[in-house]
Amino acid sequence: MEQLQRAADALWDHWQQGTSLPALPEEMRPSTRAEGYAIQASLEARTASPIFGWKIAATSKAGQAHIAVDGPLAGRLLGERIGASGDQMPYGRHPQMRCAEAEFAFRMGKALPPRPTPYGVDEVLDAVATLHPAIELPDSRFDDVTRVGAAQLIADNACAHYFVLGEAAPPRWRDLDLVHHAVLGTVVGKVEREGVGANVLGDPRVALAWLANELSSIGVTLDAGQVVTTGTCLVPLPVTDGDEVRMDFGVLGTVTVRTR
Repeated sequence: MEQLQRAADALWDHWQQGTSLPALPEEMRPSTRAEGYAIQASLEARTASPIFGWKIAATSKAGQAHIAVDGPLAGRLLGERIGASGDQMPYGRHPQMRCAEAEFAFRMGKALPPRPTPYGVDEVLDAVATLHPAIELPDSRFDDVTRVGAAQLIADNACAHYFVLGEAAPPRWRDLDLVHHAVLGTVVGKVEREGVGANVLGDPRVALAWLANELSSIGVTLDAGQVVTTGTCLVPLPVTDGDEVRMDFGVLGTVTVRTR
């Protein structure tokens, strides 16, 4: 436990200072996903408010290939790093993370506690209160995210940094085909890209169920009121200072952020 606490201290210090390191020292380096999550949990204890929710990293094959992992990773969304649509927010300073991601985010209406049997997609959806368009601005505390592996990336809070939550979508989102739902991402005056829900583990609802079961497997409750953002549905948009980013989810709404 002392080694895990020291690892959390190191990652937290680099996060606050905007610096990075090649890897955690070997004597405090997590060797399993469980150890990575234990370090991540210690990061939560250093925040000023309860966690806002959860993020999922690497929900597409391209995303997994980019950071050299073979499956998704869960991370905590810290309450003091949350913004609303239209806000000005810091973007990642890591050369591999200077980007904005368009994401389907779900706010939970009921808690899903740990249990021996997996949660099904329909069961998890029944616990959802609202769906929101969202933007994630990720970052990492490692020099090269492709070289440290899943356990250290989980310890690094799955590359969480800042997050922007849009207004709740109309209730009819439940009747829509999120798999083929199109999203248009724009850095105004610079670049425009399209994506679909299928880029998120095949279906954002499947990604949400994955998160509920991942938390259950480590003995953590997905609480009512928490938000789960399910991973980027389009190739991340490169950003720099002063960019206006707009993610258009069609009938589900639009969310914007200005970077700084």
